[in-house]
Amino acid sequence: MALFEIPDVRIAGISACVPKKTLLNRDYKWIKEKERDQVIHTIGVETRHVAEPGQTTSDLCFQAAEQLLDKLAWERNDINLLVFVSQSRDYIIPSTSAILQDRLKLPKTCMAIDINLGCSGYVYGLSVIGSLMKTTGLQKGLLLVGDLSNVTSCYRDKSTYPLFGDAGTATALELKPGHQPMQFNLQTDGSGYDAIIIEDGGVRNIPDRSSFNMKKYGEGIYHSRMQISLNGIEVFNFSLREVVPNIKTTLKHFNRQLDEFDFLVFHQANRLINETLRKMLKADPAKVPYSLRDFGNTSCSSIPLTIVTQIGGALREKPQKLMLSAFGIGLSWGTALVQTDGIIIPEITEQEAVSTQSKKG
Repeated sequence: MALFEIPDVRIAGISACVPKKTLLNRDYKWIKEKERDQVIHTIGVETRHVAEPGQTTSDLCFQAAEQLLDKLAWERNDINLLVFVSQSRDYIIPSTSAILQDRLKLPKTCMAIDINLGCSGYVYGLSVIGSLMKTTGLQKGLLLVGDLSNVTSCYRDKSTYPLFGDAGTATALELKPGHQPMQFNLQTDGSGYDAIIIEDGGVRNIPDRSSFNMKKYGEGIYHSRMQISLNGIEVFNFSLREVVPNIKTTLKHFNRQLDEFDFLVFHQANRLINETLRKMLKADPAKVPYSLRDFGNTSCSSIPLTIVTQIGGALREKPQKLMLSAFGIGLSWGTALVQTDGIIIPEITEQEAVSTQSKKG
């Protein structure tokens, strides 16, 4: 098992940015009002922030990072590591992390890498950047995590369109000798890779005209092979089968207790899944924050977005023990146990649909 801990790495701050444009699920006319009400009740999503054409994940992460760096008053020349986690990068090539390194005016001594992960991306991203900082001695790093899931979601697909929101986040980390270790338990089951998938557009299935043809997959579920396909039953069963055992194994391995944690922050999959998991764990509802109602499922950015919007005040005021649980596409899932100590968390910002990335060539 990928059970390990990373000592001496501290989260200094977290920020989040969403597109200014919002959509209300009660206005979703593809399905009738009665079914619409049922969908909203089941998934727990009323409002979503969605990107406009030309607005990118990197734009949102850039704004979140700019705001956080200003609040932290960090010297940009001191930042030598940038990790970008997303499934909606700017281009097939080059890496989006390289673009962000330049836009953020970080030094050319900065190491910048992309990680292609969705729902589990924040927990995995923390493990990667934390490990790199601890083993290399790099003092300060930025973890930029976000997705634009609506770009690939079809309006005529009731299983995906009402669910997803768009967001970008920034997490600043620094080496601090003696800081309590971040503890991880990370897992993968690639046999379920097609539970959440965009079938065409990669090298396996290079797109052609047929890739854009609409096909019916169920009642009220239409999409092309260039749009996201979600097997809801399989994802639900996977979540209930794997997430709670992963959490319990993590607690046992590190000799921790669930009730010692101030907050249990789940990936915001949907309300039915998350509430079922909470009840299976017998977790106190007051300790399980939700951002689903106002933002939807924002893929890999859902955990930091939830932290910023729901429990930011508590984390600013005093140290908190956090359990972070992420699960989904891949299939991939994991738990992170994190100790904070009064970190910087600016209020969430909204971004107008104006891309600041200049086009070259």
